[in-house]
Amino acid sequence: MQFVKSDINFDFIGKKQSAFILSLLMIAITLASLAIHKGPRYGIDFAGGTLIQAKFSSTVDLNTIQAGLKTAGLENSSVQLFGDSAANEYLIRTERSEKKSEGLSSKVSAALAEASGATVEISRFEMVGPQVGKDLREKALKAMFFALLFITIYISGRFESEWIKSGIMAGLLISAVVFAHNIFAYFKWDVGIGYLIAVALIVTLALFWVLQLKYAMGAIVALIHDVMITIGVFSILDLEFTLPIIAALLTIIGYSLNDTIIVFDRIRENLKKYRKESSAVIINKSINETISRTILTSLTTLMVVITLFFLGGGIIHDFAFAMIIGVLIGTYSSIFVASPILLAWQKTSAKF
Repeated sequence: MQFVKSDINFDFIGKKQSAFILSLLMIAITLASLAIHKGPRYGIDFAGGTLIQAKFSSTVDLNTIQAGLKTAGLENSSVQLFGDSAANEYLIRTERSEKKSEGLSSKVSAALAEASGATVEISRFEMVGPQVGKDLREKALKAMFFALLFITIYISGRFESEWIKSGIMAGLLISAVVFAHNIFAYFKWDVGIGYLIAVALIVTLALFWVLQLKYAMGAIVALIHDVMITIGVFSILDLEFTLPIIAALLTIIGYSLNDTIIVFDRIRENLKKYRKESSAVIINKSINETISRTILTSLTTLMVVITLFFLGGGIIHDFAFAMIIGVLIGTYSSIFVASPILLAWQKTSAKF
């Protein structure tokens, strides 16, 4: 099936400056939002605390629920309507977490029932300690970092036959991050794993430049771009970061990489086929030749995640939303970020 005519010749490369400005603007807004909010808004998975999902048999107001929680010893809890208002279901979050949770669910249920005069059903009760939340947060960051590095090995090996060089580089970077983190933890220096990974990614891009791993550099910049902007949207909307959102970010990395590889494959083929053409013409031609497949893949994926967003229920709502943003940004970056980086490389390096 061909969604776009085969003879299309849209000047994607000619729009690269506008695209770079747009990308830089989105990243700047992301960084500003994270600075204003002092980082992402972590859910209890990462921050620790208690999450309770309570369903009432009749309509209750938030003040009544807060009064019941105060009776149960859960002052300063946030209460949020969950799903349709007719369902009378609420999410209750508190930073408090106890080592012994036995009986707390029953205590909360009884206090809410007494305050509201309605029957209360506790359908969800989750408690995460602060140390567990910190460990999960660090492991989530490491998972994304390792995924990006392993992707660079694959890209360098497939497109540039640099399996050994990229493998050694990735191994050294992983070892350095883990070693530095353990040293800081041993001496109790308050240096978060996020800062170490950010520095490691900057060093990675510098090594790509030195080692002339152009395809890997284009792919990794596009992936970092996609993840940062998705995080930025969540930060701007003040949505929580939970384990399902980390799963969504890892899925976005894989989806965006698939799109980028399709375009890179065609660029590599056309570089051999049209040797007399300029790099800009070849890259633009390659994007046009794969644009039909890119759009069809994006549309079919969007149909699924949009359906999940509207019909999947509250539990999967944020995951589906992250996927929608990721699919849109991933499609954009494959065309307007990853490929133009190859052209920028060609203009600053004699080798292409």
